[in-house]
Amino acid sequence: MHSQHQAQGGSFASINAGYNAVFRPGKLTVGLVVPIENYATNPVPTMLNHVEKVRLVEEQGFSAIWLRDVPFNVPSFGDAGQTFDPFVYLGLLSGQTSKIALGVASIILPLRHPAHIAKAAASIDQISGGRLILGIASGDRPEEYPAMNVSYQERGKLFRESYNYIRRVAEPYPQLQSYFGAISGDLDILPKPEKTKLPLLITGSSQQSPDWLSNNGDGWITYPRPHIAKKQFIGQLRDNSAINKPVMEPLYIDITETPDALPHPIHLGYRLGINQLYQYLKSREEIGVNHVALNLRFNRVNIEETLGIISELILPHFNEKE
Repeated sequence: MHSQHQAQGGSFASINAGYNAVFRPGKLTVGLVVPIENYATNPVPTMLNHVEKVRLVEEQGFSAIWLRDVPFNVPSFGDAGQTFDPFVYLGLLSGQTSKIALGVASIILPLRHPAHIAKAAASIDQISGGRLILGIASGDRPEEYPAMNVSYQERGKLFRESYNYIRRVAEPYPQLQSYFGAISGDLDILPKPEKTKLPLLITGSSQQSPDWLSNNGDGWITYPRPHIAKKQFIGQLRDNSAINKPVMEPLYIDITETPDALPHPIHLGYRLGINQLYQYLKSREEIGVNHVALNLRFNRVNIEETLGIISELILPHFNEKE
């Protein structure tokens, strides 16, 4: 699409150090989803040597790490994520790293008060030197909502209300009327984001209309789709050449010992050889994906060995080392 090509030819908004380093028009960077371990047979990871692994992948040149917001371990969902609260954990990781972007994909807005989200996120952004990238979502585990006395059916409305609240309280002494409360300009939330605002990436549609999605957020987190469908979807997101925002994709991978093994579908990703992973990422770059966050939960080969192969054979083609 001509408009898609136009959008990728320009520049993205400058927001903070993490966002600016990870998202570059016409380019793809590679990150990792935490925990960086195989826990295919158990919904709860071990989290063994987790800080050492994050330090390792920063040294290897991965551009970002991504945590998830999983308030409850829902057995039917089958994945407890990194188990640690994302903001608490990012506080630790921000002090244990120096340059890798710190992402959350994604905070479930309806299940937290936006004042708490705004304060925690701005705190991480400040203490990390502007390395936070905050994915936001309306949520997809219905069991969690009654546990917090929140309506699952109203999550789309609550998402919008929370988004607007977070945006407004980045301003000094804001005035706002919201489902989550009223502020009359006589108090303030500190700290503020490290630069002008928090980078907010919207996950999927988050129960919102196409127009709302086009006019809000600083990028999109989209699930893996077949190549043609993904190309068409990105073209629709960027149909207006004035809309120039990055697209990110999480991807589960299982790297085989045979470098040229063709892709075989697994949950939200592929079992494939390292050379085929390169081809996949290159094809995603060509249709406008700006970042892929690899998830090694189902990876059967030793994780450190797999990280070494990716850093040697994949990262030099995509991530720019400082």
